[in-house]
Amino acid sequence: MNLNKGGKFLFEETSSAQVFTREDISKAQQMVGAVAEEFMRREVLTRAEQIYGKEWDVTRGLLLKAGDLDLLRLDIPENYGGLGLDKVSSAYVGEQISLLPSFGASLGAHTTIGTLPLVYFGNEAQREKYLPKLATGEWVAAYCLTEPDSGSDAMAAKTTATLAADGKYYTLRGRKMWITNGGIADVFTIFAKVDGEKFTAFIVEREMGVISEREEKKLGLDGSSTTALTLEDCRVPVENVLGEIGKGHVVAFNILNLGRLKLGSRNLGQAKVSLNNAINYAKDRHQFGRAIASFGLIKHKLAEMAIRCYVGDAMVWRTLGMVDETLAAIDQNDSLQILKAIEQYAVECSIIKVWTSESLALVVDETVQIYGGYGYSQEFPAERAYRDARITRIYEGTNEINRVIIPTRLLKSAAKGDLPLHQASSELLNADESNDDLGFVRNILTAGKRTAIIALQAAATEFGDKINEEQEILGLLADITIDVYAIESAMLRTEKLMGKRGAENCEIQIAMTMTYANDAAERIAQNARTLNAALSAPIPDTNFHQAINTIALRRQIAASLLEAGKYMW
Repeated sequence: MNLNKGGKFLFEETSSAQVFTREDISKAQQMVGAVAEEFMRREVLTRAEQIYGKEWDVTRGLLLKAGDLDLLRLDIPENYGGLGLDKVSSAYVGEQISLLPSFGASLGAHTTIGTLPLVYFGNEAQREKYLPKLATGEWVAAYCLTEPDSGSDAMAAKTTATLAADGKYYTLRGRKMWITNGGIADVFTIFAKVDGEKFTAFIVEREMGVISEREEKKLGLDGSSTTALTLEDCRVPVENVLGEIGKGHVVAFNILNLGRLKLGSRNLGQAKVSLNNAINYAKDRHQFGRAIASFGLIKHKLAEMAIRCYVGDAMVWRTLGMVDETLAAIDQNDSLQILKAIEQYAVECSIIKVWTSESLALVVDETVQIYGGYGYSQEFPAERAYRDARITRIYEGTNEINRVIIPTRLLKSAAKGDLPLHQASSELLNADESNDDLGFVRNILTAGKRTAIIALQAAATEFGDKINEEQEILGLLADITIDVYAIESAMLRTEKLMGKRGAENCEIQIAMTMTYANDAAERIAQNARTLNAALSAPIPDTNFHQAINTIALRRQIAASLLEAGKYMW
């Protein structure tokens, strides 16, 4: 079987040699990330108050400096002023810009959902006109899909595009909401319905009639520009149709897949910053005559935060590696091939979006708790991180929508014959128990896959084409699948490390993998029991493991964190 197909992880065994891990990031890729980190520390963090003060000329100036350092051109083909680098390099830069999430949102929206529609759907003339300016930061880009009455249901958009009598331009009328870079962008990808019916993407310059409304007063990311846009008499030349008329959904949803993938590394970057702040505070803060880091419940929190960072990295870089491997095998000048290659990983992209955003939420929440009363104060870093993180569960498709996407895409692929859902009852479902170094984890993984497959089979049989109406069922199926992908990704990363360094030098990584797998097994079992009560076809008993001493493992992980004074894996 070809491993580079989305959702295959449920149905076939993967060896650690086949996966890309964070430790595989090359020196050249690390150098690009180092440039981004230095830029963020020297140029951006030093201007934080101006950024939070909404001095947009400062943000624009910093984007120009980022352009001078090649940080805006990573995903743009060389023919149009870019570097045409791999997705790993781009995501690694994404992790670094999370040092200041507000500016990271401005830069990330520009380079990903702002620029990539033109990269992948623009024709030759459109690319030649716009991409060089976006590569340098001379022009800033934005992506405009959401409307006041259409968020998750993007196809219900009411913005219209009417062709002029002379056939030379479309007039766009409507309103877009929650547009990142809305107040500072020069060029927008705007979705509208031609003749009120044909959902279509347009490249729209501000001077064509885009009016930015007031800056939104937000819970977090208050140093990034977010506005509504009004389109009253917005005249867009016919040559600025992006892609095909009536095929705007192809542009919208493929770009969101890429956005979800890139968001993973940014979420984890934020989590690591927050965790490091928590470690330092816990070591410095004393109560009852000793540092609070010495207390068991604080150790538990720090260890769990570290586990989330480690497992998240395993998932994100594994997926990025699969995408890059697939892209390397196709024509880099054929945008449709590239998009089809990325689209096949829609399940993994949605998994990453949900898992990393919710893990980030856990990390920033526990950081506030470790800071105690000071965590609630704007004088300390925990409070802003908490607010900045909340949006990640909403944008790029809400986590609820992504939970629906995961099982429905799997079932759709199975119906097309791309995934062997109904033929998966032999090898995998009857696999023997493993006794290797990570046998405990591998046995949980095998049982988890078995549970996921049987549950998907049962739901497909019971509800058929009406499964989309059973969102509670879909959510449970998604959560089981997410945990399976997380367990396997962490296990493969650890196995690969053990092969290179020896098990004796991977004690903490093994502890993190085992602890996550142990707890995930309990979640899978509970979700399966809930499904059992709701489905006619029984799902086999899911009490599939003997619990281990995770208290001792978490203490071991916490001790390593406190000794190093930072997260280091």
